[in-house]
Amino acid sequence: MSSTEMTGSRPAPADPGPTVPLWLSIVACSVPMFMVALDNLVVSTALHTLAVDLKADTQDLQWFVNAYVLSFSCLLLIGAALGDRFGRRRVFTLGIALFTLSSIACGLADTSAQLIAARTVQGFGAAAVMPLSLTLLSQAVPERLRSLALGLWGAVSGLAIALGPVVGGAVVDGLAWQWIFWINVPVGLLAVPLVLKVLRESRGERAALDILGMLLASAGLLALVWGIVNGAEDGWTSARIVGAFTAGAALLLVFVLWERRVEHPLLPLGFYRIRAFTLTNIVSASMYFGVFGSIFFLSQYLQIAPHRTPLQAGVLTLAWTLMPMFIAPVAGALTDRVGGGRLMALGLFLQAGGLAWINLAATDNTPYSRLVGAMLLAGAGMGFAIAPTAAVVLGAVGPEHRGKASGANTTVREIGGALGIAVLSSVFLEHGSPDSAQHFVDGLHPAVWVGVGVVLFGGLCALFIPRPARPAAEAPAEVPAGEPAPVVA
Repeated sequence: MSSTEMTGSRPAPADPGPTVPLWLSIVACSVPMFMVALDNLVVSTALHTLAVDLKADTQDLQWFVNAYVLSFSCLLLIGAALGDRFGRRRVFTLGIALFTLSSIACGLADTSAQLIAARTVQGFGAAAVMPLSLTLLSQAVPERLRSLALGLWGAVSGLAIALGPVVGGAVVDGLAWQWIFWINVPVGLLAVPLVLKVLRESRGERAALDILGMLLASAGLLALVWGIVNGAEDGWTSARIVGAFTAGAALLLVFVLWERRVEHPLLPLGFYRIRAFTLTNIVSASMYFGVFGSIFFLSQYLQIAPHRTPLQAGVLTLAWTLMPMFIAPVAGALTDRVGGGRLMALGLFLQAGGLAWINLAATDNTPYSRLVGAMLLAGAGMGFAIAPTAAVVLGAVGPEHRGKASGANTTVREIGGALGIAVLSSVFLEHGSPDSAQHFVDGLHPAVWVGVGVVLFGGLCALFIPRPARPAAEAPAEVPAGEPAPVVA
């Protein structure tokens, strides 16, 4: 693809506006992202309460989570593209409003079907919020402070991870389950005027929407993610799952062929000729596959061996989940100096070490004191990995393509997490069961070892991510979109 195709028409300049403090821009971009990230974690923790109150069966419980995951992950590219075309702040604000309104619908739901439908619409809103929060933050801060700001954004993301199990546990242990959705309403009502006041409007290339590309990408990702989230239950070789993967692969192949021909593609394929962009996406998928697949079982392990309440288990996970809050800003500040790839490699190696330590210590009655050090190590690794990822992905492409790059990276990340939970669930069920503490540990060990292996693979890939030739503040003002930035070995 030529540089002309990659560049497109020059994006409209951001609207002029008053200078605002850096911290206020970070808050305006991060609070909506925090709301979206927290909501899904809280729902996962409150599934038992939902099962009792809504008389939901196992399939309903899966769809309380999967309806959100499917709509969210399949529409991320579209959310980014709509922001580029119609205005990033405008689409971001509409995404917040849609997420808030659908949260009200979730809180008012009194049947499983109503809750599943509302969760699907929540995913639509989240698909606009998550990628555009990163793009808007990148444009709102000076280039020399971008890595630091993205590191702070990563710290807020870590806070959502930290509070998810605790808030979910508090709901399960005494509050009405509706509050896991009602808490989004005041956040959304505050976030919309804050975004409109603080952030300036911007657009990507002024081009026609790639409607066919949107349909192909959405259908292909829907089939793929549906196969992933149902593979463990239906069997990976069942006709439905094989059919879903086959259909997804075929649709995505047609999508790639179409993107090579269309003048203004939904996802410029030239991104994948940029080594930093491609390798960072592989690292993101590996991290979410291994780490979040493992956390899915470790959070249950803390409630089983020995028995603890969900709130107690959520509080104990803070040793792990609070660490990114402290590490991510430091990692963000070091990204330009040390190199994002090196920090990601360090983070994934620390995570792999923490997961391996937990797995070696895990028995049917392991004292928490034998696990806390491993949790701190794994949490520090998460902080080192999350912060530079955003900076490297956004820095690898031209400013007008940052929305699409963010959407592509978030899509890969979500698919990696869904695949990790599904694959590790299959490994777990092959060797153990949740029937007793010992049976749970029997399945936990081989599942987490798979996660460790995938995280180590991601760490090795991160070592090959090139460093910028010079700090971003000294980089040329104009870089052809889609072309690799100068790198050093």
